[in-house]
Amino acid sequence: MTRRRVLSLQRAGRIIRQGNTNEKVHIYRYVTKGTFDTYMWQTVEQKQKFISQIFTSKSPVRVADDIDPTALSFAEIKALSTGNPHIKEKMELDMEVSKLKLIKSSFMSQIYDLEDKVVKFYPKQIAEIAARIKSLEKDIETAKQYPKAEDKFNTMTIDGFGYFEKEKAGNALIERCKKMTSEEPVNIGDYRGFSMELSFDSFQKLFYVTLVGCLSHKVELGTDVFGNIQRIDNALDGFEKRLEFEKEKLANTNTQYETAKVEAKRAFPQEAELQEKTKRLAAVEALLKMDKKDDNVIDTDVSDAEVPQQKREYAMSR
Repeated sequence: MTRRRVLSLQRAGRIIRQGNTNEKVHIYRYVTKGTFDTYMWQTVEQKQKFISQIFTSKSPVRVADDIDPTALSFAEIKALSTGNPHIKEKMELDMEVSKLKLIKSSFMSQIYDLEDKVVKFYPKQIAEIAARIKSLEKDIETAKQYPKAEDKFNTMTIDGFGYFEKEKAGNALIERCKKMTSEEPVNIGDYRGFSMELSFDSFQKLFYVTLVGCLSHKVELGTDVFGNIQRIDNALDGFEKRLEFEKEKLANTNTQYETAKVEAKRAFPQEAELQEKTKRLAAVEALLKMDKKDDNVIDTDVSDAEVPQQKREYAMSR
């Protein structure tokens, strides 16, 4: 039988695992000031922050990095055990600088994305919308030349035959759908100044009529004779609303474009703090190295002093 261990129980050892006969247990955690405990608990704290960052999704940046596996030197451990305040400051600065670098990396990624949009995306989108507006304006002029008649039906041509009655035109359109043998669009005639293309979507099992002018205007067909004609008329009469929508979209895109150009020039807002703490970190590391050199000098002096004593002991033993 394979024994399965619950990961959440591993942290407290055998205290709260199955097999402990005590109903209640007390878990004590001891920390001694000015010892290596400080570094150990800080490592645990930093790992827990990383785990919480992943599980809660409250990170101020898009990327989460685990702690840097930097080991303390022997001199730093000794300084920590003697209560050297530079060790604590170094560890705090290490975390703060790493965090600021991570935030800056995410910030710069957003800046590069904005720069790319300023150079490529927005100009292309603005040009496309502007071209669509011009084409739509031309289609509106065409539709105005062939307005919907109030007292009679506008002639619809299907496969070369002209239909002057709405019902007959609707029936002819449905019959033409039944003759479709391919999904490829087929030109079937014209209506109110626009040519009509018939197509079939095999996935959705639907027929479409596309009114072709400067732009293509797709209309879904149904089974109702009069309803299909009404849908086509509604599409032609809805050009004005589409034009308003495109103009509003162009204005919004231009606003986004101008905003992006300004945002792309922004500097990292915490750059001064990052530089200051990086500089201070370098200074603290230099102080720790000086402490290490002083220790080496002391060790050398002690070794030199021990040599004559060893010689005297050797001479006396002879």
